[in-house]
Parts: sequence; C-alpha cells; structure tokens
Amino acid sequence: MKDFRNAWREKHMSCRIGTTSYIIPADILPNLKFLSGIVDDVELVLFESDEFSNLPAKSDVREMKTIADDSGLSFTVHLPLDAWPGASDENERERSVQKWLRVIDLMSPLSPFGWVVHLNDPPKIAPGPENPRAWDNWISQCSKTIDTLTGHADPEMLCIETLSYDYSRVFPLVVEKQCSICVDIGHLLLTNRDIAASLDAWFDRTRIIHLHGVNDKGRDHVDISHIKSDLLADLIQRLNPALEAKENMERVLTLEIFSLEDLEISMSVLRKTL
Repeated sequence: MKDFRNAWREKHMSCRIGTTSYIIPADILPNLKFLSGIVDDVELVLFESDEFSNLPAKSDVREMKTIADDSGLSFTVHLPLDAWPGASDENERERSVQKWLRVIDLMSPLSPFGWVVHLNDPPKIAPGPENPRAWDNWISQCSKTIDTLTGHADPEMLCIETLSYDYSRVFPLVVEKQCSICVDIGHLLLTNRDIAASLDAWFDRTRIIHLHGVNDKGRDHVDISHIKSDLLADLIQRLNPALEAKENMERVLTLEIFSLEDLEISMSVLRKTL
C-alpha cells in the first residue's frame, strides 16, 4: 500500500489521498501510526453523545500533531453527526453548535485541511404540495450555525457535505458563506444522483471528496470495486493536475471505508486508473 501512495503522488500531486481513522480494529492513535506511511491524510471520525464519545484528550491531540509533523500527514475532521444545525428549536440548535465548537477548539492545533459538516435533518418531504417556508426556516437556522462556526474556523475550511437531499437546496448558502464542499460520491450513488452533473456543478468549490462503494444490498462505505469504472475514470481525470482549474486547488480524496480489507481493495482498484 505504501507503493500506491508513491504512485498516486506522481500522478496527482495536487490531490492528497486519504482514508478514515478506523481502518484497523483499534483506537485513533494506533490507526494514525499505522496509516502514516500509507496515506497523505486521515479523516478523524469523531463522535460525542450521551452514550459514547471518542473525543481525544488534549495530550492525544499533541501526539497526533507529532505524528503528523514527523510523517507529513494531514487531517480532515468530521464533526459529530448527532447534531442539528438547522433545528427550529433554538436550544437544540445551540446545543449542536456548542458540540461542534468544542471539537473545533480541541482539534484546531492540528491545523486540519478541512472540517466536514453535515447540515442534518432538513424538512421532511411529504406527499402533496411542498412547504417552502419550512425549507426557508431550516436554511435560516443553518445560516446562523455557519456564522457561529466561522468565528472559530476559516469559512473555506468548512466543507458542507452532500447528503441524501438535493444539494442545490443548500448550495446558495455555501456560496453566500464562502464555504467549501465535501462531495460524497457514495451518498450520491445511494440516492441515484447524476455524478457527472453533480461534479460539473460543484467541483470548483470542492475541497474534499469522499469515495466509497455501494454494494448490491444497498450498503455504502464499502470498497470501491462496486463503483463503475467509467465513473472512477471521470473522477480521476478531474483530479489530474494537468486538467485542474488555473488555481490548481489542492484537494483530499478520502477512501471513506472502515476496514483494512476494503482499503487494500480500493487502492488496488485506484491503481488501475493511474
């Protein structure tokens, strides 16, 4: 797998190759030590709830920084999923904001390449006429949340992820707040979106790409052998620095999978596209 990283760097110098902090069955620090010679970036998948938290201690964050400094590793930080940035209940929204701010303040010493943000729980799409006011209210609440986050993080580093709903709903907000985008290919596949059209629309603002397969049972976050070769070829062509936009924007391509086997298979598949 180390050979793959070298081959990738030769072809895609403006795009770092990464994966998640849960590849081997161990905590985050052992995973970072294992992955530091294999990938350029690790997505730190963080959780904080009443039942479970994997937030590192400050001493662990210092050790993460040492690992990164010694190996050239960078980090993307996935803010906790159990947060409701567009909640109509202001107390609930504020609790979510404070949860995210605690993570940002804790992990900022790592100078992350980007913060992955889920704008969760949009208005439910019910049969019958749509209620535009519900969407407007949700967007307004999300806007307040982003404004607070940008007091602690560069807006460009806030990468708003593509989820199950139509991303065009939030794209104007992303542009208004000068945020970046995390395009999740697996989510787009799972909801039968047009991948090429999505990349055409959003690629210029895309800082992070999550790549994972969807198997024939509808399970995502599996190895990318389940992705059609022409889709992968198109994505890799877009990442080719010779074809990049004038600013040659640096990006991270994260293999968002959670086992060593899936990582090995996915790197083998990617190698064939180089």
